[in-house]
Amino acid sequence: MTSASHSAAPNAVGYQHQTWWALVELLRSGVHRPDAAITMELHDDIAWEEQGSPTQLLQVKHHQRTHRGLTDTSTDVWRTLKVWMDGALPGDPSGPELVLVTTQPAATGTAVAALRPDTLDEGVALSRLQGVASDSSSEQTKKAREQFLALSPSERRTFVSRIRVLDGSPRIENVPALVRTHLRWALPTGHEELFLAMVWRWWDEQALAMLQGRLRSVDVGTAQAAIADIRDQFTSGRLPTLVELTDLDVNTVAAEYRTHTFVQQMQWVAYPPRNLQKAIVDYYRAYTQTVRWLDEDLIGVAELTKFEAELVDEWEREFDWMLDTLEDDADDAAKQEAGKQMLRQLLTQTGISVRARYNEPFFARGKRHVLADAGRIGWHPDFESRIQDLLRVAA
Repeated sequence: MTSASHSAAPNAVGYQHQTWWALVELLRSGVHRPDAAITMELHDDIAWEEQGSPTQLLQVKHHQRTHRGLTDTSTDVWRTLKVWMDGALPGDPSGPELVLVTTQPAATGTAVAALRPDTLDEGVALSRLQGVASDSSSEQTKKAREQFLALSPSERRTFVSRIRVLDGSPRIENVPALVRTHLRWALPTGHEELFLAMVWRWWDEQALAMLQGRLRSVDVGTAQAAIADIRDQFTSGRLPTLVELTDLDVNTVAAEYRTHTFVQQMQWVAYPPRNLQKAIVDYYRAYTQTVRWLDEDLIGVAELTKFEAELVDEWEREFDWMLDTLEDDADDAAKQEAGKQMLRQLLTQTGISVRARYNEPFFARGKRHVLADAGRIGWHPDFESRIQDLLRVAA
């Protein structure tokens, strides 16, 4: 077992906090930066950029509950200063603002306290940092202190003038509440937690894409549009998709449902195996999503019943037409082909939707399979008698 002193948990929590804090930054500062974008692990832990150039770099530090204040001798402070001295051109007066976001409170009378926006005194901060850089004997901060002292007096003054410290910031367990506060304008009444979960899901996808290098940044406009779109899914004409294809292990789902009646129905018309597997996934998503919508009180039984009735009515028209076009002496191969063609045709039709602005194709396809599983509709001309045979065998 890993000892507490060597546990990776604090680092893991720190990385997660950094990811979550980027969303806080986007929500609370984005309104004042309409043309900006936020990045992760590109220019710094988190950064704001405009037209591809960084305007603010943020180092984000998370500590487990502790009463110790942040002091000028802290390794966090000098490690952060070294990162910025290495990559942020410390003597450039036009360089990006440098922000240390830390859950620790700054100790009274320190340089870090003098760099808070509300108690700003750059002269005091510079003097105290120079004193610590000269007087400290810490081996852990030695290289950073030497690098700081190697800057010219003008460069040190410019460097410190660009630094701000946001101390005592919320710890990771308090960040969701902070996000909720920033999104209070968008919370759909009665569905607040589901809405927030969908926002977090969206953000986790964006953050992962940035960390993997698949996405450079998330601009403010894109974020505002994405959150507004999630909010709109709770309006009367729309519904949220709660079961995403990427959430599923397709092979596991296919194996679990391969003996269901709707699968038998598709096999009776020799539906291609690969498409049959996709049909099982559609069935699972539609069935599971229906249950979740009902649980979340996003839709009523009457509305779903009406939608199913419309699907059945559409099927009846196509089924009767198929029967009418078959020869009286049609063999099973002809019946099988006719059923396959009808199934294919119906699964491509998206004219019927459960809500006017909810047009996810998988849902109508999946609900047709739900109806087929209940024996209310079928594809083979003789599906009703075949289902009865299945029931007798099962009995």
